[in-house]
Amino acid sequence: MDNLSPRLSYPEFDGARNLKESSIVAIGILGIGSAYPDRILTNHDLEKMVDTSDEWIRTRSGISERRICDADTATSHMACDAGRKAIEDAGLKPEDIDLIVVATFSPDTLIPSTACWVMAKLNIPNCAAFDINAACTGWIYGVSTALGLMQNGLARHALVIGADAITKFVDFQDRATCVLFGDGAGAAVLGEVEQGRGFLSETLGADGRMGPNLMIPGGGSARPISQEVLDNREAYVKMQGNEVFKFAVRIMCDSLCGALSKAGLAPADLDWVIPHQANIRIIEGAIKRLDIPRERFIVNIERFGNTSAASIGIAMDEAVRDGRIKRGDLVGLVAFGGGLTWGAAVVRY
Repeated sequence: MDNLSPRLSYPEFDGARNLKESSIVAIGILGIGSAYPDRILTNHDLEKMVDTSDEWIRTRSGISERRICDADTATSHMACDAGRKAIEDAGLKPEDIDLIVVATFSPDTLIPSTACWVMAKLNIPNCAAFDINAACTGWIYGVSTALGLMQNGLARHALVIGADAITKFVDFQDRATCVLFGDGAGAAVLGEVEQGRGFLSETLGADGRMGPNLMIPGGGSARPISQEVLDNREAYVKMQGNEVFKFAVRIMCDSLCGALSKAGLAPADLDWVIPHQANIRIIEGAIKRLDIPRERFIVNIERFGNTSAASIGIAMDEAVRDGRIKRGDLVGLVAFGGGLTWGAAVVRY
């Protein structure tokens, strides 16, 4: 097909531009979008499935309901819906996209990448497309990766999507984890913006020694799918909640403050903070440590639960749509996730 022919050069924005020259280009968010399943699973529904209660879930996590994929919905379906909205919001066409980064730990298939499925389903012509897995920090990792490639002249418009169908990997016999997660996707189109706008700084980090605290033990090359793996329920998310909680509050504050410091800013300068929506107690701990007014935090965990790499994108899309976040606002984005990983970014929206 003609529209899938390789594009070999970009006369207006090509790979010949050196790093020093490209570093002056401001890159920001041109358009955003989100998507999630129609099906809602409430705490009262979970009361009928496992030994739990609405009060127990709400007081420990802040979650009242979450969105759940049906059997025929894969990560790429939500990613495509969110990506299509982001492209339209940016006033662009699919053929304008020359880089696709999908952050997910629940890909449709091990190969090809979910990004390639998105590319095909959205009919985006030949471009760079790949997945990254930083679990719940994935959206920030994806944005940072795209920014680096764009500043090196390898792309002009990047579609970054955080998407996870986590509930397909949740053990609904484990009340400690099954109450926390929901499915969804959040997308952003990145491109050149006027100077003084866009992404001002980012920080990324990881500590692999803490990996066992949040993992899916089975299904990879270390523990390939087998009857034993299935019988032991090793193909589901396992989490040491107390260890993750202690780590999360500290690292969210440290990473966001690190990104602000790189930009010559302080927490008080932020108009909004969008944290990863993992647990309301973690968010409240970060609010206290950062000493930022509660009303500046974008929080929707009560309706979506933890949607992993999708959570920041979904929350930002909602806040832009309802008028809270406006062009020119200074927004801090911060997340942590399996790995254990963490990251933050400061963007002048």
